[in-house]
Amino acid sequence: MSEPRNRPSRIRFSAVLAAIVAVVLTGCTAAPPAPVQVTRASVTYRTILAEFSKRMLDLGAPAVLIEARIDGETFSSARGARSLETSTPAEVTDPVHVASVTKSMVAVSVLKLVEEGIIQIQDPVGRHLPEFDTLMKPPGPVTVEHLLRHTSGMPNYHDPQLTSRTLQQALTQPITAEEILALTAIVPWVLTPGDRMLYANANYITLGLIVQRLRGQPIAQIFRSDIIDPLRLTGTHMTGPGPAPANMVHGYITVDGVRLDTAYLAGLIGNTAAGLVSTVGDVNTFYAALMDGRLLKPDTVKEMLLAPEGYGLGLDRWGDACEGGFYYGHAGDTAGYGTMALTTPDARRQLTINLAYPPGPLNLTPYAPSMSWPGKY
Repeated sequence: MSEPRNRPSRIRFSAVLAAIVAVVLTGCTAAPPAPVQVTRASVTYRTILAEFSKRMLDLGAPAVLIEARIDGETFSSARGARSLETSTPAEVTDPVHVASVTKSMVAVSVLKLVEEGIIQIQDPVGRHLPEFDTLMKPPGPVTVEHLLRHTSGMPNYHDPQLTSRTLQQALTQPITAEEILALTAIVPWVLTPGDRMLYANANYITLGLIVQRLRGQPIAQIFRSDIIDPLRLTGTHMTGPGPAPANMVHGYITVDGVRLDTAYLAGLIGNTAAGLVSTVGDVNTFYAALMDGRLLKPDTVKEMLLAPEGYGLGLDRWGDACEGGFYYGHAGDTAGYGTMALTTPDARRQLTINLAYPPGPLNLTPYAPSMSWPGKY
């Protein structure tokens, strides 16, 4: 499925965001690459973010939402429309699908179980999910930590999901976690557990099942108890049966040349790898609270930040080319939407960008560790 020539490459988005991150989070003043052109003398994070928003809208993005928190100062921006049908202006508090940011919240809920002594991070998955080994037949013992770090070697389930039904059916029909694991089991196991990182949504689908069984609650309620209510997040929830919130930003893809609204797709209901809906402000608040030790103990957070292959316990890690060190958060990509959320370990510098992509064919390129954003599911 090829992209139209006038549709911007998502790898280009990644390159532009790399430049934005350098300016906004580190104070690096190197001029960013095309398509954003700004002279060294005029570069400020407000300028670079405004230029990014304009460029994305020029390329056909329905909306771009941004919030940066830099040393106590907050800059927010909303450009574009909530939907292409109504042209109602987007607002910075509007929620969108934030895809793999879901994984960071799942990791928090798992690690709360660890802190409470209910599970251990080195526990075999089968101890808490007895059917796992029989169904998946892994080539070696899989632990909770393997799932958290994407080092289990589990394959991705997207090929059988798409070959078993049409793309539109795959997106618009509900699918349970158990059904997702059954699809994953069709695909040959890729690596021996613990060999190396291989990003796969099935890891977090499995973790979501473990948490829900141990808590005896659906993931939406667990997130509310563990994160949403304590932090008073007003725009964050799991995708439900609908309808979509009235203020939600709508994303779009094209299927066989026909535009499909991807807001509140049934295929994301309860999905613990990518089903979260949130706002730029709520995402920043969540990661700041995590770094500040308001959700987990400081020692647990330190363990989350250990990322020998660029991925910690539910956290992406990016190098700081200007000042050294790292920043953390998560990138996310789902049908019609892209998200980038980063924070420094002291939460003094944060940036979240939520983007409704220019409508076009669904990007089915799997995530590669060298591609920081987008490219994930």
